[in-house]
Amino acid sequence: MSSVDDLVEYRPTEDEPFMNPRQREYFRKKLETWKEEILRESRETLENLQEESQNHPDMADRASSESDRALELRTRDRQRKLIAKIDAALKRIEDGTYGYCEETGDPIGIARLDARPIATLSLEAQELHERREKVYRDE
Repeated sequence: MSSVDDLVEYRPTEDEPFMNPRQREYFRKKLETWKEEILRESRETLENLQEESQNHPDMADRASSESDRALELRTRDRQRKLIAKIDAALKRIEDGTYGYCEETGDPIGIARLDARPIATLSLEAQELHERREKVYRDE
């Protein structure tokens, strides 16, 4: 890795060895940046919730404020779970298992990882999982 600019310019391709050091660094940076962005948004949400904790004299305003607050909290809860998945992906990068399907052991694929860097299943395994889930749900 020669510089940060080199990493910014770099895009992994299917033509290079899978999960080579440069690809691992690319995905590590991508995950860390995503996590930092979520944490920053969470801090902003907390600040906004503290500012909005005033009483609204109008019932409609109060109801609207409570609805917005509930939606924000649900969103933050989903993001808290997402951070756990990002941390797990970072751990997989460290232990050398990142980028490989948890069910088949096959490479997940650069395009899928670039679109969803927390992916743990190959596209085929994910589709099979979703079909099984749909069958059980329909029964």
